[in-house]
Amino acid sequence: MKTINKISFQDITSIPQLVKDFLNQKIEGFEENTFSLQNFKNKIHEKQNAFKPEKREILAAALENQLSGLTLSPKQKQNLRDIKLENTFTITTGHQLNLFSGPVFFVYKILQTIKTCSYLKDSFPEFNFIPVYWMASEDHDFAEINHFKTQNNYYEINEKSGGAVGRIPVSDTFFISEFEREFKDHVFGTELILMLKEAYKTGNTLTQAIQILVNRLFSDFGLLILDGDSKELKAQMKETFKDELLNLTLHKTSKEKVEFLTEKYGKVQVNPREINLFYLTETRDRIDFNGNQYVIVDKNRQFTKEEILNELENHPEKFSPNALMRPVYQETILPNLAYIGGNAEIMYWLELKDYFTQINLPFPVLIPRNSMLFLNKKVLGKIEKLHLKIEDFFQNFTAITNNKILDNNEILRLLEEKENILEHQFSELKKISETTEKSFGNMVKAEEVRQMKSFKRMKKRLLHAEKIKQKELLERLENLFLEVHPSKNWQERVYNFSVFYADHGNSWLETCLEEMQIDESKLIILAI
Repeated sequence: MKTINKISFQDITSIPQLVKDFLNQKIEGFEENTFSLQNFKNKIHEKQNAFKPEKREILAAALENQLSGLTLSPKQKQNLRDIKLENTFTITTGHQLNLFSGPVFFVYKILQTIKTCSYLKDSFPEFNFIPVYWMASEDHDFAEINHFKTQNNYYEINEKSGGAVGRIPVSDTFFISEFEREFKDHVFGTELILMLKEAYKTGNTLTQAIQILVNRLFSDFGLLILDGDSKELKAQMKETFKDELLNLTLHKTSKEKVEFLTEKYGKVQVNPREINLFYLTETRDRIDFNGNQYVIVDKNRQFTKEEILNELENHPEKFSPNALMRPVYQETILPNLAYIGGNAEIMYWLELKDYFTQINLPFPVLIPRNSMLFLNKKVLGKIEKLHLKIEDFFQNFTAITNNKILDNNEILRLLEEKENILEHQFSELKKISETTEKSFGNMVKAEEVRQMKSFKRMKKRLLHAEKIKQKELLERLENLFLEVHPSKNWQERVYNFSVFYADHGNSWLETCLEEMQIDESKLIILAI
């Protein structure tokens, strides 16, 4: 395996402009939240002053309890001890509990978190930096996480849903036997099958399944796995949740930022609600306020102000943050310096800056995660044979295909030549027409528009005709695009990590870690 290219996010058409502007420090007020050693130095000082020793004790106890059923590496055990020290900080990424990790970018974002900690340790040796994976165990959209895809198959688990997905016990294991059939003959197929069977053993919850899988893959790197579905951890959010229920502070303080982002970049990623909390029992239901009482939406249950505050005081574990409140929860209970997330995640974090200031909570450095693409030599050979570059597949590929179809086309060359001559002639005519009566000048302009449209129609028809004539080339280009973009999507958003691990095992993880970019956001392309 070797790196073929690293393409900056700035050079990829589909990367949102908001993310590009954030990386380029073009959004006022976020300069201190981009990746730089000076920003990290400032965040260390800020978090050290804000994060009290009692919070460390609560966090350490929660982690030790949650990880007690796993076999921990020496590095993980050391990190559990270090988390209590005031010179220790975390770098965090988070993700849903997708079946067998879901799309492979799940692995990439964790590896980037691990490598960022090593980078910071080299830069600030007097401090400790611990990688943390935050499990989105309270999400209730089971359909989003109940499947994964390989090159040959689609795997799905069927369970009763509606509540926090992390609490769902595994009962359907049919997908395991199907997976075994696909991978039993691969070099590391047996290892993958054993991972799957251990994690998704009947009776394990989906939280336990992901804990087991992630620990198996990343324990040697010292990764700590944190589940926010915890009474002890949520107890630290009582005042913030109370303020949210009574004063709607997140909605009010983020309004200006949301309006700014909407006006400049279009629709925001997540719109704040008036109350950004769910009520968590056997199901997870939104909390609303009707002017008199707090209503559990879709449930026949209501609370008075006194009742809901009493419920919060005695049962904080029943209050679940939504997508916008979750970062606040995370940054409250962790000595965290940076969050590594996908573009969509970074975009909704940006909505929260003023709210963090309002509640006096340090806002972290935000790092858009790197992307990776693995291509075999056969695909790379096809790209080279067609005189294309890998970068072409991350631009407007329809335009690139059209150019390739019409490459060295004699008719197109002649059309463009005559079009240029006509353009020049009309330019001269318009200059002369300005010296005569206005209606004549208008007629010249109208005639220019008419004739230029004719040339555009001819070029469009020529392209259509050439596509029919060069059907084989068009099919080759389309098939090649699908090899780079399976299901017309980025590879990392489609395939599960097993596609790559099956033939290369742990060395694939090591390669990903080694090639991972730290101080810039890039698409890293490797030959496999």
